[in-house]
Amino acid sequence: MTSGASAHAAGGDRPVAVVTGAARGIGAAVAEGLALAGWDLVLGDVDAPDTVAGLSYALSDQADRTDVADRCTDLGAHVIATSCDVRDGDQVARLVDRAGPRLRAVVPVAGIMGADGPAWEQSAADLDLDLSVNLHGIANLVRCAVPQLLGGPDPSRCRIVAVISSAANRGLPLLASYVASKHAALGYIRSLAADLAPSGVTANAVLPGSTRTALLARTARAYNLSSLEGFVAHQRLGRLIEPPEIAAAVTWLCSPGASAITGAAVSVDGAFNG
Repeated sequence: MTSGASAHAAGGDRPVAVVTGAARGIGAAVAEGLALAGWDLVLGDVDAPDTVAGLSYALSDQADRTDVADRCTDLGAHVIATSCDVRDGDQVARLVDRAGPRLRAVVPVAGIMGADGPAWEQSAADLDLDLSVNLHGIANLVRCAVPQLLGGPDPSRCRIVAVISSAANRGLPLLASYVASKHAALGYIRSLAADLAPSGVTANAVLPGSTRTALLARTARAYNLSSLEGFVAHQRLGRLIEPPEIAAAVTWLCSPGASAITGAAVSVDGAFNG
């Protein structure tokens, strides 16, 4: 794992991607997928399981982040892995700075699920908690990264791929705060794509369905399901999605082959039916 000033100094000519929420689940799979595809990486995630107050489940920790960085290094990537709370614009700015001039992609994956219950019982604080990570975390990363992407030698090779949720385009019972934040995130990415289109920088969203992660386990508790397999009935493929399947879509959207795709919401959800 690289710990120097920037991935640029360590990695030669390989492009660099910044990934948030990278310590486990979909974020870790995205990091490994990009490493295998020839990217160097700057990985950010929280330092402690209780970093975001008000959650009923544990987030990742430093050991998770180190483990992902080591796996990506074994795949040939030069990696910087550091703590980053995406709610903090200064921390996000430092994360992006670590990428150096070879920054070509940013992949916001960090996401949370706060309160559950009927929509009318969810407070302003409940809404703000989910929005703080699921919307503002993406916006903070974009705000820091876009000037660097536009200032590079070829913006048309630069990519923004936000991992959001299939909840971004449907309503779900008992999860109004989460769903509202995901709708907001998708709207933000679509507008970002419109703003960036003249530059050639693309901005897209990937919408995972029920994917085998800690967040899905949190969702299962909201619905009083005894196991994650309870979600299988809601996906026409008849199975859960695995994190590497989401990562494959992200990696492709970061590639030169996806240069004509922007403002898209790519569903990787097993034909989720709500």
